[in-house]
Amino acid sequence: MAAEKQRGSWRGLAFRIATWVLAALCFWLVYGRLEAAAERDGLTVAGYLADFFAGVNWLGWLALMAPYSVFFFIVDAHATWRAVKWFNAPSLKLSQALPVRASAYILSLVNEQASKGAMSLYLLRRHEVPGWQALSTMIFFALVEIYLLLSFSAFGFLYHYDLISASAGQLTTVFTWVYAIAFLYFPVHLAFFRGRIPVLAGLRGQQIFQSLRRAEFKHYLLILLCKAPNLLGAVVVYTLALELFGVPVGFGQLLAFLPLIFLAAALPLPLHAGALLLWTLLFPHYPEVSAFSLVMHTFFVIFNALIGVLFLPRANRELFVERPL
Repeated sequence: MAAEKQRGSWRGLAFRIATWVLAALCFWLVYGRLEAAAERDGLTVAGYLADFFAGVNWLGWLALMAPYSVFFFIVDAHATWRAVKWFNAPSLKLSQALPVRASAYILSLVNEQASKGAMSLYLLRRHEVPGWQALSTMIFFALVEIYLLLSFSAFGFLYHYDLISASAGQLTTVFTWVYAIAFLYFPVHLAFFRGRIPVLAGLRGQQIFQSLRRAEFKHYLLILLCKAPNLLGAVVVYTLALELFGVPVGFGQLLAFLPLIFLAAALPLPLHAGALLLWTLLFPHYPEVSAFSLVMHTFFVIFNALIGVLFLPRANRELFVERPL
């Protein structure tokens, strides 16, 4: 037992080291592009970025970002409530889910995975839902989010193929393979967890896959539609924000690129290094968008955490004080 724990700790340490090494490589590649652009203008990297930020209408940017962050929270909380109500707690009310979901944004400042535990803890304490079953719904929810990003990206990719091919170059082949594999997998996924593929029944029967076993196609579609306004809003907000930062970009181009950037941000790399690098690869003539992405992400997580602080007293009562009748 001790040997197994030691091996597990070594694997965890090796994984953390590998992610930091990859993140450092991403930042090094981004810095190299920024340095090359700065040298062309006869500037240092610091001076180049200072010029980039100097002309921004910051009040206009705040007026754009703050309402979207509130909108994102409402849409996200509603979609989460729907999924949990279907698979774990039919009596759950939206007014009960809102503070718990908001408080999770505070935890995401420290650890994105820990933030997912807030709803699981609430379901265990207030609805006696076992942790594995609650986690199963979070897995279902995450899968829907991935396919939401892929669906919108694929639509933008096909509709604006010439424009995207000119910007992304050889990355278009990578995108094509990603879309093909993902959309070929989903019918197999649905058939397997609905019991129509008679293999690995023991694996399928685990508690952690309970929500996936119960989910029908309509559940995936409805949650995707519930979440879609957030992604469409993000494309609009990022398009307008890039204009405020002096980077010309079309709505259709971002419709294809932004979902992929969000997928890269979900990779287990520190400081969202994958998304940072993908920004510079997709906008090779504007390497300063890497700094833009850091500003956008930092504001978003901090503002959402402030929303969580507003709901924290109610969330604490839901989690630790009040008891179901």
